Amino acid sequence: MAITAQMVKELRESTGAGMMDAKKALTETDGDMEAAVDWLRTKGLAKAAKKSGRVAAEGLVGVAVDGGRGVAIEVNSETDFVAKNADFQQLVREITKVALETGESVEVVKAADLNGKTVDEVLTEAIARIGENMTLRRLHVLEGDTVVSYVHNAATDGMGKIGVLVALNGPADKAQEIGKQIAMHVAATNPASLSDKDIDPALVEREKHVLSEQARESGKPEAVIEKMIEGRMKKFFEEVTLLGQKFVINPDVTVAEAAKEAGVEVTGFVRVMVGEGVEKKEEDFAAEVAKTLAG
Repeated sequence: MAITAQMVKELRESTGAGMMDAKKALTETDGDMEAAVDWLRTKGLAKAAKKSGRVAAEGLVGVAVDGGRGVAIEVNSETDFVAKNADFQQLVREITKVALETGESVEVVKAADLNGKTVDEVLTEAIARIGENMTLRRLHVLEGDTVVSYVHNAATDGMGKIGVLVALNGPADKAQEIGKQIAMHVAATNPASLSDKDIDPALVEREKHVLSEQARESGKPEAVIEKMIEGRMKKFFEEVTLLGQKFVINPDVTVAEAAKEAGVEVTGFVRVMVGEGVEKKEEDFAAEVAKTLAG
């Protein structure tokens, strides 16, 4: 029997399954709508799709490094309970490995092979098995002569709530040593950019506007105001750029100065924290437990 677009649409609407899953279900059941629904339920795909609308703002960041290439991925779940689940942690570990080998974007990783299935298919099956919505939300790749990783609040090896990568040029042994310290610094301070040369122009303009208004309220001459703005913007760059910040290990020097003293150059960094930018609904602990038990 020919499978039409209308049939696929109807099955998707009644089950919440994805388009390709709906089409496959109809193909496997020769267009029998009821049998296709049962096929999806048997595979756990209808159940998984119904959960896909839930907010997934917990989870883990996984990091991995191979020589001069590092990746950081964020895999989200609905609750922190699942982030502590061994099955979920193994899933993050496997996806991180795939990302290190093949990843250029989230879409590429989702389509990549993982034990004979695509990463996207493995995620869908995990949603049905574990009972929560999960998403591969972000992927960052960083390259350099040496790439160092660090995980803050580690749940297990290579994954936790905050993942950091730092790329450095220079002797590998020195880069490894200070790179780990700089990665810890990044986790703690969350710089806006590497230097003032690559900071978001919109952020610079917004800060400049605020500082300008503050300076003009002083009532001082325009020439003095310009000097005030210049000085305050310089301080702003020192506070928000990695190379300009005071090094947390030794606040007497900046990160750039510390790297120079070690004989290396910091060329880039990545910091990923679970749930950044995701709007979470506030729930009390009892509600979270009840939701988890309910599936």
